[in-house]
Amino acid sequence: MGYFRQLPNFNYVSRLDEKVSSSDYIEVKNIFKRAKVREDFFQNFTAFTRYTIKGDERPDNVAQKFYKDADLDWVILYINNIINVREEWPLTNVSFKNHLIDKYGSISAYSSIHHYETEEVRDQADNIIIPAGLQVDEDFTVTYRDVAMGKEVIASGITDGITNEQFETKLQNERRQIYILRPAFLGIVLDDIERVMTYSQSSQYINDKLKKASNINIG
Repeated sequence: MGYFRQLPNFNYVSRLDEKVSSSDYIEVKNIFKRAKVREDFFQNFTAFTRYTIKGDERPDNVAQKFYKDADLDWVILYINNIINVREEWPLTNVSFKNHLIDKYGSISAYSSIHHYETEEVRDQADNIIIPAGLQVDEDFTVTYRDVAMGKEVIASGITDGITNEQFETKLQNERRQIYILRPAFLGIVLDDIERVMTYSQSSQYINDKLKKASNINIG
């Protein structure tokens, strides 16, 4: 992924068995460096557009679609604060089916009830008494005063069973809703990241992309 190419390096004290002396260093990526999108960007709604991930689209497919460069897949993830693609990006159709089997044990278990949710309940004046989608017990009821009818009403039989497959599908659909940084703002973000990923002068400085860590083995 291109993001890791943006990370600067640092010389770290070698812990390898084959090191020659306690002053040996190895060059590694500085994974503690992390750039953030400037806060004022998130206050500027014109900088982003909402996008629904289609089918089995991967981050590189989305980057190619919007930026004409699949190597900018890390920008898609970076903007949406996605760290673990396996856990935070929607699964492919095949992976989703495998996930259901792994989690629930069998194909037949897909249709088992995961939980119950409310249907929408309105009074005679069309006011919402109970919104749809609240997680409740199967036998949930509600008693309310209907002013238009001039009496108390008991609403029962207002729950729907949500299957394991429906529950998992909803989670996947939520992951499909992401933000895309508009191409016109891409250069600004890339420049900001370059500045953050560049070392400034210090006692550990070697060059803009490399510094040396302290060696506690050397007194």
